Amino acid sequence: MAGDDAIKNHAAERRLFVIRTVVACGLLTLLIGLLFARIYYLQVYKHGYYETRSQDNRMRMAVVPPVRGLIFDRDGQLLANNRPAYQLEIVPEQVKGTVRQTIDRLGRIVDISDADRERFFSRLNQTPSFRGTPIKLSLTQAEVARFEVNREQFPGVDIRAGLTRHYPLGKYAAHIVGYVGGITERDLSNVDKKRYRGSSHIGKSGVELAYESALHGYPGSRVVETNASGRALRQLDETPAKAGDSLILTLDSGLQKAAYNALGDKDGAVVALDPQNGGVLALVSKPGYNPDLFVDGISHANYAKLISDPHKPLYNRALQGQYPPGSTIKPVMAIGALETGVIDPDKKVWCPGYITLPGSDHHYRDWKRSGQGWINLTQAIERSSDVYFYKLGMKLGIDDIHRYGSMFGLGHKTGIDLPRENAGIMPSREWKRGNRGQPWYPGETLITVIGQGYTTSTPLQLASMVSEIAERGHAYRPHVLKATKNPQSGEVTPYKPEALPPIQLKDERHWNTVINAMRGVIDNPHGTAHHYVGMNLKYPIAGKSGSAQVAGLPQNEVAPDLASIPYKLREHALFIAFAPIEHPKIAVAVLVEHGGGGSSVAGPIAREVIDHYLDQQSQNDSRQADNASASPSQQDS
Repeated sequence: MAGDDAIKNHAAERRLFVIRTVVACGLLTLLIGLLFARIYYLQVYKHGYYETRSQDNRMRMAVVPPVRGLIFDRDGQLLANNRPAYQLEIVPEQVKGTVRQTIDRLGRIVDISDADRERFFSRLNQTPSFRGTPIKLSLTQAEVARFEVNREQFPGVDIRAGLTRHYPLGKYAAHIVGYVGGITERDLSNVDKKRYRGSSHIGKSGVELAYESALHGYPGSRVVETNASGRALRQLDETPAKAGDSLILTLDSGLQKAAYNALGDKDGAVVALDPQNGGVLALVSKPGYNPDLFVDGISHANYAKLISDPHKPLYNRALQGQYPPGSTIKPVMAIGALETGVIDPDKKVWCPGYITLPGSDHHYRDWKRSGQGWINLTQAIERSSDVYFYKLGMKLGIDDIHRYGSMFGLGHKTGIDLPRENAGIMPSREWKRGNRGQPWYPGETLITVIGQGYTTSTPLQLASMVSEIAERGHAYRPHVLKATKNPQSGEVTPYKPEALPPIQLKDERHWNTVINAMRGVIDNPHGTAHHYVGMNLKYPIAGKSGSAQVAGLPQNEVAPDLASIPYKLREHALFIAFAPIEHPKIAVAVLVEHGGGGSSVAGPIAREVIDHYLDQQSQNDSRQADNASASPSQQDS
């Protein structure tokens, strides 16, 4: 051991220890200095910057919902626009306590309905917890003020300025324009969820539903700095949203109002088409309703009132109503009989007021109980003889009745670019066997050929049918869209009308035979509509009346006066027409529920609609002519 101590250099070890200690202390002092310098930098030099980042501040990605496209009529009048509104949102992850507790407390200062709650929770599972979910879509100024006063009590809740939908024409165009409503879980299951981030509304009916994809647009985003309660402090970055396309419809707002008002206090439908391209000029279902009620969530009271209304204002009679077409289909049946050669149009047939089938004593009666006498095809259409068409139907047979009715669109959807259209029924042997499990009986042929029995159609189908007659088999599929407009570029893209398969007759003269007879319905003093529609005409009109039975009469009972029949048992009144005859500009179908006579009730409505449209067209043509003639003089001056 003594030898080991002898070789140690204690002085060198002490010197090394001192050096290491000094170096360690120096490094420690340097590190402490750097730490204090950093603290000084953060706490003093950068105090102003980091103060705004304090108190649990964070960056948040906010979705920018797109502006919904506008809807215009053919002349540029707004049918659906956007108005400023305030929306109340909840960001779940920033809420103190539970979301339900927050909503309950909010309900003490803001009116939150059961519908608002249901919509909120249906969307809550579809939205990330760091994004806002709307609890109330449109706040009043008073509600905004109350919330602002109490804002500090509701972390995670904020007001967002946005837009809400408004429908200037209200009840007049509710069934065609439709409405938007709050997005539900069911809605989100049918769309691309990414496109609906931050959005609160979606199309629910009419054009709003049919063209939802074009109207909605694409969302954008922005990065915002928020405080501990989630309130935005400043915007750091933004990707702008892409607004939805605006739509220009074929609808004529003035004609739409005129048609609605022409129905007066009666329930019914009016459809007016442009035969030259299939554009819908008017599509009325009365009574209407206020679509603005649905935008921000209709109250239970208001919805119950609409649902319980016996006049069914939510029911779109023009597209969904399926009514017996009555005598309005006689021109089509006449074309079928002429084409198959089962009748001679000039040969007169005796009409005693009824007919019977062999082996039966049941009387199939004419609407005119005393009979029409000797009449040919033209007179049968003008006077709407049922007996003539009973006999025609017996010769034509149910197979050809079905074939020609289907050829003109009966029993099939028109394919209009609106949702929830019904097809109606053009019965056949196969249809009855498949739907009723029964064979076809001869008596059913008789009532089918005059548009009764199982036969049903929508007013839109009848308008399309008369358009095909007006254009002699060369018509277009009905449509409401005229063009789309890109809001960014302003580019307008016209809608291309779709031509229907042409109806080519073996003898084109058959068109003239039927159309001239339809003109006689109005022009001929013996025509059923002459005294109601044909007086003081400015242009030739072709038309056909119809009355659809709701309830039959016993065999020997005389038809009672309309006033003595209970309302629900009265016949539906129908009328189809087009004008002018040579170059048709408008084709109309009118239905008046339980209105009685087609000529006396529905006919004047059709005349009023046609007059309004053609008078307006004439004025427009005159203005254009005046402008054209004024141009040279203006250039000279």
